[in-house]
Amino acid sequence: MLIKKFDYARWLFVMPAIIVVGLLFVYPFLSSIYFSFTTKNLLSPNYQFVGLDNYRKVLADPDFWNSFFNSLKWTFFSLAGQVLVGFILALAIHRIKRFKWLYRTLLIIPWAFPTIVIAFSWQWILNGVYGYLPNLIVKLGLMNNPPAFFTDSTWAFVCLVGINIWFGAPLIMVNVLSALQTVPQEQFEAARIDGASSWQVFRFITLPHIRVVIGLLVVLRTIWIFNNFDIVYLLTGGGPSNATTTLPIFAYNLGWGTQLLGRSSAVTVLLFLFLLTICLLYFYIIRKWEKESK
Repeated sequence: MLIKKFDYARWLFVMPAIIVVGLLFVYPFLSSIYFSFTTKNLLSPNYQFVGLDNYRKVLADPDFWNSFFNSLKWTFFSLAGQVLVGFILALAIHRIKRFKWLYRTLLIIPWAFPTIVIAFSWQWILNGVYGYLPNLIVKLGLMNNPPAFFTDSTWAFVCLVGINIWFGAPLIMVNVLSALQTVPQEQFEAARIDGASSWQVFRFITLPHIRVVIGLLVVLRTIWIFNNFDIVYLLTGGGPSNATTTLPIFAYNLGWGTQLLGRSSAVTVLLFLFLLTICLLYFYIIRKWEKESK
């Protein structure tokens, strides 16, 4: 009898979390899959089942492929920059003996701010009309006209990637720094006695201990960056001329701009399948690393 009461109590405690997850994730996810096979739109309550027609139209749309390749570039350069900068910062702080807490706190500041604050701050800094940096460049005589950071297609993409690296590198830094502190110091001392170089110490001692953590960070950041909507939408809105339109922006414009919710749902399902494939590949590599380290 006591066991049954305990079981009821256990489910009672977790039920609120199950309900919240169901309402915020499971229901929208299943709804998107269902609507992707229909003509669902936001102008009429009536819709029909059309099978794979939405997927065929999406895959035949050149704007979809433009957004897809923009997402690939956005994710690759942002992720590579975040991992590189975060890793270098973590190694540097790990070697610092004094005021380590101060440097760690200052460097984590970008990650602590809400995205909307970051977006409007960089708009004020880089805007071609009233931005602080473009006007400073003109005053210093470096250029005759203020550079169009957000209205030139090349500059807009470069600025977005740079801002995203600045924003995401602190997360990599903190996690890698935590992983570095778990590496046994005895191995470093033994390597120094054996005359190992700094590169050999890093390659054969440091990297094997922290590569699983780095792999998990790469998985999470790949998902977050590829799915990122707010910072791109707030800074450029996907412009100029769709140069920074990623798949989430494309799906948003398709669903809320043209009201074609069914076709927009097809885009989100394709996005999910692509990320699922990438994550399975990542996890296969990480699992292989874990087996090698045992």
